[in-house]
Amino acid sequence: MHPTEVVYLEHDGKLLLVDESGIGPQPCMMGRQESAPILRFPTRQELDGMKIPWEEERFTDIRFNELSIRVIHGLPNIEWPSHWTWKDEVISDNTVHPVAREAVYRSIHRLVAKVIIQNEQHEVLMAKVERGFFKGYWTLPGGYMNHSEEPSQGCVREAYEELGISLQVDDRKPIITQRSFHRDGISFMSFTYFSKWNGAISDLKLKQGEIAEAKWFPLEEALSNAVSEFDHIAIESIVN
Repeated sequence: MHPTEVVYLEHDGKLLLVDESGIGPQPCMMGRQESAPILRFPTRQELDGMKIPWEEERFTDIRFNELSIRVIHGLPNIEWPSHWTWKDEVISDNTVHPVAREAVYRSIHRLVAKVIIQNEQHEVLMAKVERGFFKGYWTLPGGYMNHSEEPSQGCVREAYEELGISLQVDDRKPIITQRSFHRDGISFMSFTYFSKWNGAISDLKLKQGEIAEAKWFPLEEALSNAVSEFDHIAIESIVN
């Protein structure tokens, strides 16, 4: 039986795992095929027994059907633990409990590239989305970055895919914002760039099934429409 609460300790790419009896650290083996998961995160009591000092940072609740586990994310106050397992080895070792693998997966940053498009009147172009978390709300053009894609390229690609326009970002530094959503324990990092475009709404080619509408908004109205915290912070940077 997996404990109902475990502690996720990570230090520069190294993770602490224990066996079913709470004995650790235990190494991972990439590609191991055994079906029974035997490696997991330790409990508070097991950490006390190993005399590892650590500080609690946050927690994530992971649920699989009837299984509900609280994962406490902690900062170990020790020198770099070379004898712990590498974080990148966890995902492909089948003996690692799914709770640990899911927690590692959620710890990876999601990278988003967005763009503030303004016209000569300093209005901001926003799109009303038809899917995803912000369905039915106005957002800045943008989305997930592709692998090996520069953020400045990602926002240009997204603007073309969503609105059918070709942009060139200007030389202003992007607004970089990071937020962790504690409900899921997932961290997002947003890069918002700036561009100019003076076309009409009728010139746009909205992506079917994703973008319902696009519209120019004065700065203050764009700011009030921005339900995404990333969009709000980025637009706010040019209001004042």
